[in-house]
Amino acid sequence: MRSDRIRKGIERAPHRSLLYATGVTENAMKNSPFVAIISSFTDIIPGHIGFRDLERAIEKGIHSGGGQAFMSSVPGVCDGIAMGHKGMHYSLPTRDLIADLIECVVEAHAFDGMVMLTNCDKITPGMLMAAGRLNIPTVVVTAGPMMAGVYKKERRSLVKDTFEAVGQYQAGTMSLKELTALEKEACPGPGSCSGMYTANTMACVTESIGLSMTGCATALAVSGKKRRIAFESGVLVCDLIRQNLRPRDIMTREAFENAIRVDLALGGSTNTALHIPAIAHNAGVELPLETFDVLSLTTPQIASIQPSGSDLLEDLEYAGGIPAVMRELKSLLHDVPTVNGKSIHKIAGVAFNQDREVIRSLSNAYKKEGGIAVLKGSLAPAGAVVKQAAVVPEMMKVKGKAVCFDSEEDAMKNIMDGKVKAGDVVVVRYEGPKGGPGMREMLAPTAAIAGMGLQNSVALITDGRFSGGTRGPCIGHVSPEAMEGGPIALVKNGDIIEIDIPKRKVNLLVPKAEMAQRAKKWKRPAPKIKSGYLVRYGQTVSSAAQGAIHREDLLGGK
Repeated sequence: MRSDRIRKGIERAPHRSLLYATGVTENAMKNSPFVAIISSFTDIIPGHIGFRDLERAIEKGIHSGGGQAFMSSVPGVCDGIAMGHKGMHYSLPTRDLIADLIECVVEAHAFDGMVMLTNCDKITPGMLMAAGRLNIPTVVVTAGPMMAGVYKKERRSLVKDTFEAVGQYQAGTMSLKELTALEKEACPGPGSCSGMYTANTMACVTESIGLSMTGCATALAVSGKKRRIAFESGVLVCDLIRQNLRPRDIMTREAFENAIRVDLALGGSTNTALHIPAIAHNAGVELPLETFDVLSLTTPQIASIQPSGSDLLEDLEYAGGIPAVMRELKSLLHDVPTVNGKSIHKIAGVAFNQDREVIRSLSNAYKKEGGIAVLKGSLAPAGAVVKQAAVVPEMMKVKGKAVCFDSEEDAMKNIMDGKVKAGDVVVVRYEGPKGGPGMREMLAPTAAIAGMGLQNSVALITDGRFSGGTRGPCIGHVSPEAMEGGPIALVKNGDIIEIDIPKRKVNLLVPKAEMAQRAKKWKRPAPKIKSGYLVRYGQTVSSAAQGAIHREDLLGGK
């Protein structure tokens, strides 16, 4: 075992002494695999506040399976709380920081395997990146979605009933009393926010890749089912160690394609277009952004979950969860192994779809194509991403005048002041991986636009990114970004921008000669943040089209 390097041999007497100090028994020292429980428990993220029970369940499972459990931890950021201010600069960068921290801890202590306990937006992909990079037997436990809130006998959720409610209040269609009531009821307790936002999308991706137990993604955070899955995951990792079944045996190109198809079928978050390529890169798999669009053309959207529809994650769970989705998609999925010991087709073959409105068949899909589309054109030569599942038919083709802002704050102020009108194309730039730095989410501006009733008449384009809760014609990940001198940096107020989602085009209708003149005059602005971790992050991060991964060739800011 890997852990033999810290516990076998006369020269390891000091190491054993330190291990005995932690309470390891003599029998465990000789015979038990050492298993890390990598937890991201914190009191400030609703999706993570219930982890103490799950940590205990995993620990019991590891010991029942014959292993020796060691608890370790990584930090986490709540995207909802970090949204709309300086804090959001730090969200995406924590993804890579989490992967690096896990690498350091696991390699330093020579663990034989891991159970990763995670749930929310950047934490799950960070852990999956580490799993692919370290390639030791691993099971991932995603802690599960939140129950829907209830107010006035209607189910409520975070984005629709708080972020968008701000816009409704600003537009005069909601009272302060009602807004105050909603903010207390929209998020009723533990779990990841109850729509198909980034956290739940990534949980579904994790199960679809094959790294978590069947049923894990949608089992509710408050359920006994989730605790049983946590216990069984602890037992399972010990079996994987004995079999020497490693993440890269599961994280193949075919497995990633399966995960993308499930994501597309569910109408998941556009953030997966950043995270899945980054995870694949760490697992040694090449997965270009265009893969999403190729698969989207042949993957119907068979679920309609908030924000693109009215259902919530609890509906998906009660309908049969990811196994039921896989059953409907079986003809499109590769038959590859999972940590369960069962292949994807075997899992799909015994699944049952309990509700054919929540999870439709391929022949009765909500939409013929998947939820995400990749656009290219003169405004985004290297690509941009849109959640087409959340765009109404009349906004699939848009042509309008650009209204440009060089930061999210400027855009938000002008939107709230009523200076954005129907027919405008809002451009928010210098918010990319380098320019942000950190590629902030634009949920506050997009939710304000939706709350003011403009989501079907105003488009928003950014080199930043969007929350999984964004809806409307919102195009993000524009590459090259403004900080790299991409075309988005050269747009002027009043320029005509043309968006054609069916044809996968996003063009700036300005003559090439004029663009060349603008490029000559453009000067890179000074970084917004001049000290700390984000300076190093901005120097080494790649473009959104490459998954916003760290590039070793850029170390030192070259």
